[in-house]
Amino acid sequence: MSDSDQGNNKHVEEGPSSRRSLLTKIWVLLGVIALAELIGVVFAFFKPRKQRVSTADRDAIIVAGSVDSFLPGTVTAFVRGKFYLARLADGGFLALSRTCTHLGCTVPWVAKENKFICPCHSSEFDIRGEVISPPAPRALDVYQVVIENNIIKVDTGKRKKRSGFATDQIVYPENRLKVEG
Repeated sequence: MSDSDQGNNKHVEEGPSSRRSLLTKIWVLLGVIALAELIGVVFAFFKPRKQRVSTADRDAIIVAGSVDSFLPGTVTAFVRGKFYLARLADGGFLALSRTCTHLGCTVPWVAKENKFICPCHSSEFDIRGEVISPPAPRALDVYQVVIENNIIKVDTGKRKKRSGFATDQIVYPENRLKVEG
């Protein structure tokens, strides 16, 4: 073998090895990037989340209106809050969920019959949300009602499950005379 042949062989051998080393470097770089991404994902998983104020929380308090705008014995639907505001015959207020306690269907108020009738399985509820006719297992859920300066506000942020109606669930206007026995 002549010196010129050895030089050509040396050049030929360096070509594939330099390509090989370039490919090896690329694979190592891709491996480092993948490892960095994995570390980032693991770190993000264990990092505590910031509490964001969602629109649902911000809009949880719904101003229903003045006490005088609701007649006793009526039910008013509030689409935005997904509840009914019932003013009972004695002047008290209840904010009732529109969701049936049987399967979660939306329960409409049927004014002609003076009751809520579920379209899914015909559960019936009275104006206080109590079950009149099953299969609903319990009364409609309620929301907290607050009356300040004759203005009714309903907190739709927390729905309260209940097994039945209790008089302490009713909220009365401030100007109502309390009868003590």
